[in-house]
Amino acid sequence: MPDELLHPTVGAGVDMSARPWRLMSQTYVAFFGGVLASTAVAFLNARRLGVDAAKRRLILLTGLVGLLAVIGVFVLLYDDAGLTSGVRVSIRVLAVLCCLVQLRLQRPMDRAFQLRGADYGSLWGWGIAVTIGGAIAEALILFLVTVVL
Repeated sequence: MPDELLHPTVGAGVDMSARPWRLMSQTYVAFFGGVLASTAVAFLNARRLGVDAAKRRLILLTGLVGLLAVIGVFVLLYDDAGLTSGVRVSIRVLAVLCCLVQLRLQRPMDRAFQLRGADYGSLWGWGIAVTIGGAIAEALILFLVTVVL
């Protein structure tokens, strides 16, 4: 009778074909790309890490709340002079705060990945693409808000 105690279970049920990205690398995407970019990278990385579906939905919900907060700050601080540095800084702070919450949801499975001893994937290609796409999408949303106002 084999002993179940000696069987490795850290990698059980996780697809190792797509390597996840380092968690702290996602903060760069959040700072330069905004809430939408951060949420996209966090959601994709959570799936690569094997995070359960409930926490992945929380990542999406955090992104939605963060986007609504960005729109709210934009509406409150935007004036006829255009984007001031206060608006830009506030939007970046909200994006990074949103990212930190999303990282917290990924952390347990990231620790399990570290225990497997595998290497992380590179975020350069996906990170740059998502950063540019997220920044453009967020700018378009904020432009639509100015049109509606």
